[in-house]
Amino acid sequence: MKRKSVMIMANGVRPFLACVAVTATALLMLAGCAAPERLQISPRNGNEFVIVYQPSHQTDTGRDFNEALTCNAITEYAMAAASGVTVHKVWSYDATDVHHARQGSNTMIAHTSAVDSLGRISGYAYEIRASNAFRPDVFIAIHNNGATNRNGCWGYVHEGDSLEPANRRIAAALVKAVSEAGGLTDLGVHGDSEPNRNDYRCSSTGKLAFYSLDEHVNSAPYRVLLEIGDNELSRSILLDSTAQRRIGAAIEKTIEHLLPR
Repeated sequence: MKRKSVMIMANGVRPFLACVAVTATALLMLAGCAAPERLQISPRNGNEFVIVYQPSHQTDTGRDFNEALTCNAITEYAMAAASGVTVHKVWSYDATDVHHARQGSNTMIAHTSAVDSLGRISGYAYEIRASNAFRPDVFIAIHNNGATNRNGCWGYVHEGDSLEPANRRIAAALVKAVSEAGGLTDLGVHGDSEPNRNDYRCSSTGKLAFYSLDEHVNSAPYRVLLEIGDNELSRSILLDSTAQRRIGAAIEKTIEHLLPR
């Protein structure tokens, strides 16, 4: 496994990493995750598949809650569980000379595709540019939901591109694995227009969309965004390091089970 990251780890994660690779497969078995049908793809970069993780950089989504650090912890556990693939992380949390480095909506032009009055790109644009440079096969964005009154996990995919059916299958497998690993309700797979908020739209479909999943922005063929838990109702799970480790390992191992060997 080759592991690279463009930003630093959140505090408190490192002590648990040593045991992740050993226990990841066992966690999936205990969760009852049957291996789904593998994708019929070849690595874009040669002999080894590349996975890019984009943890949320948002710090303004919940009361006394840092979504960015929570999602980064899950991401670090996922990357530690990787075997036989190359993994990267893209994260604007400590980036300089960008706007909205630690906040902003993935569905709002001003927070994503817009360049500000100082000529700076957004944190989201910074992350997707970094991801595209790695030429990933799979892109996974990790977020936490809020104000849902649901203790669950949601998967989102971009609507309208040719690989939407495959992305829905990937998202369904990931939502199932995360829900079982974290004790959450499987709340299914949704199109990225379904939240019906703000103003970012896909230029092909004209539908409201998630900037980070748009095929005109993100070059990864397979792209999924996970909303893991609710920042109020699921807080005890989301802040528990053992649950973070289980969820992260389940994400990585589910992706690896989907990739041809």
